[in-house]
Amino acid sequence: MMGNIVKMQSSLLAEQSDGQANVEYHLPVGDGLQPMSENIGKTIKLLYDSKINCVACGRETKKSFAQGHCYPCFRSLASCDMCIMKPETCHYAEGSCRQPDWGQTNCFIPHYVYLANSSGIKVGITRETQIPTRWIDQGATQALPVFKVANRLQSGFLEVILKQHVSDRTDWRKMLKADAQPQDLKAVRDELLDKCKPAIEQLQSQQGADDIQAVDENIVAIRYPVLQYPEKIKSLNFDKQAQIEGRLTGIKGQYLMLDSGVLNIRKFSGYNIDVEFV
Repeated sequence: MMGNIVKMQSSLLAEQSDGQANVEYHLPVGDGLQPMSENIGKTIKLLYDSKINCVACGRETKKSFAQGHCYPCFRSLASCDMCIMKPETCHYAEGSCRQPDWGQTNCFIPHYVYLANSSGIKVGITRETQIPTRWIDQGATQALPVFKVANRLQSGFLEVILKQHVSDRTDWRKMLKADAQPQDLKAVRDELLDKCKPAIEQLQSQQGADDIQAVDENIVAIRYPVLQYPEKIKSLNFDKQAQIEGRLTGIKGQYLMLDSGVLNIRKFSGYNIDVEFV
């Protein structure tokens, strides 16, 4: 199967008797979908033909920006603006949003602030429609929604408060070496909310209590299709080697684990790749 790849599609299957839910992966290749989870243990060959197409406009580009964009799209699309990484810097109200209609559709909708356990406990935000995809993309083995808010800006304000006490980043190398040790995320949540209570109440007073609501949901436990974790992390890169080959020993987050190294599929969105299992 050959074509431009984008980040893997993932789905969470029904919870098993041990309380965990398995992740199933498919890799979009051109107009097709390559099943991935069922091919764990097989040898995969990926051949890059030196062609990249922008994931937004489709034009051919010599270099990829922001996970698959050509430079003009990187500079013009709201989805590539800094406020996507730092939602508390949203400038929609100032009238300078790159794409106001896109902002209305993607930012002014319910978001969740959550705790996840990937390389350790972290705080994060995601659109309501991206649960549980966001957790899977980060390689989280546990996740717990903590707040539901009316828009992305408010989720950013909350994240700023909470990340004074817990990280907002994943150590991807640590995440790929093993599953994180299980944590009592509800106990962590309760301790965190107690520490941040004055700041959260002030934010609710400013934004409206109905817009920022604490939620009490169950912890989601996630299991990835992994036969063996790598002892050492060696990053594979199509810009340095056109052909990547190895036994597929696992998938976690957006990473393929091969016996020859690990490959971040999302990083190479838009690359034209021939994918073959043997």
